[in-house]
Amino acid sequence: MNDNEDDYHDEAEELRAATAAGAPELAEHDRLAELEKALEEAKSKALYAAAEQQNTRRRLEKEMAEARTYAAAGFARDMLAIKDHIDRALAAVSDELRADQTAANFLAGIEATARELESVFARNGVERVAAKGLPLDPHRHQAMIEIPSDQQPGTVIEEMQAGYVMKDRLLRPALVGVAKKPD
Repeated sequence: MNDNEDDYHDEAEELRAATAAGAPELAEHDRLAELEKALEEAKSKALYAAAEQQNTRRRLEKEMAEARTYAAAGFARDMLAIKDHIDRALAAVSDELRADQTAANFLAGIEATARELESVFARNGVERVAAKGLPLDPHRHQAMIEIPSDQQPGTVIEEMQAGYVMKDRLLRPALVGVAKKPD
């Protein structure tokens, strides 16, 4: 071999040694980048899971608060029928019957019961829906009939059955008659 070939051979060996020595460094660098990427993905998933957990907790807290607030809604709805019966009974009493002392004492007891029921409703946030003289509100009123009238069409002019809300939730719509233009 001549000197030139020896030089080429030596250069090739040096290049091979340098490449072999640098390869683990490149592999290590790729492995580090891969681990950093995996760490970022894990952080992202952990943040997402934490946010989801917080959203679930807030949703459950809201549902529990609503359940506490409206727990008595079914009972209150059932009690409305009793209130209706008491109101109809009191409305049906004639002036003659009110003048009778025995009947008057009996009526006083029924009226006291009606007042107590109204008091219980008030303490629990149950209120009567305003209807007569107001425009029809489909969220609070249920129109049963249209009545020819001089009033503005769509105005509630008759209430057939009172409606009630508990706090901001409708228990029962008011059954109403609504004005329409005369024929």
